[in-house]
Amino acid sequence: MSSSSPSLARAPHHDGSVTYLGPVPTRPGGSVRLRVHVPAPGASRVRVRWGQDGEPRLRDLTPTPAFDGQWWTGELPLVNARTSYRFLIEGPDGARHRWLTAEGVSEREVSDRSDFVLDASDAAPDWVADQVAYQIFPDRFARSAAAADRELPDWAVPQAWDEPVVAAGGPVARQLYGGDLDGIAEHLDHLVDLGVTTLYLTPVFEGRSNHRYDAVSFDRVDPVLGGDDAYRRLIDAAHARGLRVLGDLTTNHTGSGHEWFRAAAADPTGVEAGFYLFDDQGYHCWLGHPSLPTLDYRGRELRERMYGRADSVVARWVDAGLDGWRIDVANMTGRQGGVDLTREVARGVREAMTRVNADTWLLAEHFFDASADLVGDGWHGVMDYAGASMPLWWWLAAPGARPHATVPLPIDPLPARDVVATMREVHARYPWAAVTASTVHLDSHDTARFRTLAGGGEHGGVDDGSSDSGLARARHLLGAGLQLTLPGVPALFAGDELGLTATTGEHARTPIPWDARETWDAATLDAYRELVALRREHPALRRGGLRWLSAGVDHLTFVREHPAGRVLVHAVRPRPDGAAPRDGEVRLPAAVLGGDAADAVTLRGEGLVRLDDGDEPVLALPGSVGAHLWLLPGDDLAWT
Repeated sequence: MSSSSPSLARAPHHDGSVTYLGPVPTRPGGSVRLRVHVPAPGASRVRVRWGQDGEPRLRDLTPTPAFDGQWWTGELPLVNARTSYRFLIEGPDGARHRWLTAEGVSEREVSDRSDFVLDASDAAPDWVADQVAYQIFPDRFARSAAAADRELPDWAVPQAWDEPVVAAGGPVARQLYGGDLDGIAEHLDHLVDLGVTTLYLTPVFEGRSNHRYDAVSFDRVDPVLGGDDAYRRLIDAAHARGLRVLGDLTTNHTGSGHEWFRAAAADPTGVEAGFYLFDDQGYHCWLGHPSLPTLDYRGRELRERMYGRADSVVARWVDAGLDGWRIDVANMTGRQGGVDLTREVARGVREAMTRVNADTWLLAEHFFDASADLVGDGWHGVMDYAGASMPLWWWLAAPGARPHATVPLPIDPLPARDVVATMREVHARYPWAAVTASTVHLDSHDTARFRTLAGGGEHGGVDDGSSDSGLARARHLLGAGLQLTLPGVPALFAGDELGLTATTGEHARTPIPWDARETWDAATLDAYRELVALRREHPALRRGGLRWLSAGVDHLTFVREHPAGRVLVHAVRPRPDGAAPRDGEVRLPAAVLGGDAADAVTLRGEGLVRLDDGDEPVLALPGSVGAHLWLLPGDDLAWT
């Protein structure tokens, strides 16, 4: 049985990519050129509606011929710092009018919350769009010879490299495996071989746990990791190999052993006492953990020390060579009770970074809808759990999987059409520039390993993909295929490419088995290399727009569009019972992809089949499980 989704494939389309939007001014007062594509039978009139000074305005767009329909082009004034807009499409021949918003096409009145959004402010540095990131938890990646001679802190429970990681409770934060920064530097060739371009390290400041989110100082790198000198050696070694380096900073809290907090507790009248929230019950702390007292940004001195001065925490380490910061618990930073200073802190952090190096990236941790925080000149983007990770979990995780505390119920897999609706709804509220400067994760140090979510076991070691776990590998690699082809910066968690498993975020912090390479899942590693290479080779996968073409139960299909070429992506998930996917073979009108479908080049998976019988030529997409990719011409997308 075949299926198609004409409501998607033949829908008018616009997004914030270079295919549909000209350069956006960095300050209010200018305008931006934009266009919308309206497939056949076209439209009789198209207008852009935008908000200006709180009032809606309308302006006609001008039609020109385009592949399978018309381009409608015009200018959008950017009078305000933030501008929302949509398109009013009329006709042809007395057809009911339609609104095109970032969520799609509607024949009814819809909320302005679904409008496209533009910020007249500096976007992320241009290099960010081309990145593939690789996250490392320093204690668990690699251990240099020098690590054996270092004195261990009194809180640590030393572990042999092959001892199992505790999944929850007990010594979970105190297990110390001895990974260090020189060990990472010695294994950078693995990253280069994989094709990644940005190294993201979780905190390196001295703390009283293996995760170091409980810093005792922001002025020094933990001696257990090799100290400041090792950090600089690693940054230099990474840069020499063409890798960027992203640091990790807790702006929301410090550790209770932090020098600021100790000073505050010792002297209630001292300046540091204003850095924290004290009351008759004690002090405010992150999620009730007394080891993590929350910072209070209402006082000037804390802002100065964190990001205001030339020698501030943020600026100092950018000056030492970091290419940007990932901000821990960014969604909570500056928020306590009736106080909400999150956007002010974000703006201050970015200003501190750019004073030292304007070419730096500011990424925020955020598990939920981040639209209220992606305003103006603050965070460039977020860890996109809401718009990417969670929808992918709900489509690809095995029934009963539990990814993270933010998913309060075990997974009951959803059909692809619902997953796509979630992605579109979340991303409709973000400026396109923020979507593309956000990271796409299958997992991280805070979640279960994706291989386990896919059904690959819970032992905390490598799933080799054999016997019963073959289904898990198929789901995992399909997830990787989407992670490397959707908009945003793919962010791999070290060990995913080997097939590592784990049930919780703490459990996921598994030492990389360098001395047991024979256990690595070679098929998974090869697939990651292939997918990373495809992303790096094709501009459409890094900088192209996103147009959804079809979504059913077991398949979703989209095209990334760029004048340098289109990449068509067709993802088909396996069924738990091994039966054929329920949607069967998907067929799309050939014309909706522009160019000449006969020129399509198969990049991955099976080939396209063109069928010329019937009312119009169609493309038959394969029904076999996996991520199938094809390259099609994009020259008809160029602006005229």
